[in-house]
This record gives sequence, structure tokens and C-alpha cells, in this order.
Amino acid sequence: MVSRSVSILATVVLMAAAATLVFRGAILGTGPVSISLQLLGLALMVWARLTFGWRSFHYAANPTQGGLVTKGPYRYIRNPIYAAAWLIIWTGVAVHWSPTNAALAAVVAVTLLIRIACEEQLLHAAYPDYAEYSRKTARLVPFVL
Repeated sequence: MVSRSVSILATVVLMAAAATLVFRGAILGTGPVSISLQLLGLALMVWARLTFGWRSFHYAANPTQGGLVTKGPYRYIRNPIYAAAWLIIWTGVAVHWSPTNAALAAVVAVTLLIRIACEEQLLHAAYPDYAEYSRKTARLVPFVL
């Protein structure tokens, strides 16, 4: 129950920080490299969403019915949608660098980590095979983290 509440709070803070970055004009890349990185992040997000399906779209860290997904990008990354969000946001902030934008991106990063921790706690309880999956699959960056 605590994980769900913390996850909801993290989502609200995450959305506020991301919206502030959008309103500050600090989210979109401006050159070929930054736009390419953001398109890569968007492609990863779409691939993950299509692989998992719409059943995962919720504010709380609720495990969904239907079994553990370990195909598509989930074969390499346990949290590809969050990894894509990090890539998109940090690329935009790198292009529009300022201490305020960096602080907002850090808030996004921390709240995503909080959501990951909440979700993984519940996934361990809901899916017995999640422990083995998490041992062999990167959390956010393949072969790194």
C-alpha cells in the first residue's frame, strides 16, 4: 500500500517537473544529434508500449494481470519506457542547459527511480520469476545499470 501511495506522489511530482520543462521550452532538441537521440527515445517508448500493451498505463505501481513481459525491449531493459523518458528529457536539457533546467531534470530522474523502486517491490511479490529476470536484465541501460 505504501509503495502505491509513494508511486502516485512521485508521478504527480514527475508530471509537474516535466510540464515545467515543457513550458520553459527546455524539452525538444534543436539539432540533428539531439533530435536523433530524442527520436530514438520515442521509438524505444513506442516499442515498449506496443510490446507491453496498454495494460501498464496507470499512476500507481500496480502489477498488471497477464504475466511478466520479457520480450521486445524488456529482454534487454526492465524499464524501457522510463529509460526512454530519461533519454528524451536529458537530451532536451543538455540542449537548453541551465541550472534550473538541470534541477528539473534531476527531479524527473529521481521520481522515475522512486517509481522503479516501488514497481519492482510489487513485481517481486506478484511474479515469482521476477527475481531471476531482474538478475539478468538491466534496469535502465543495457550492460550498465
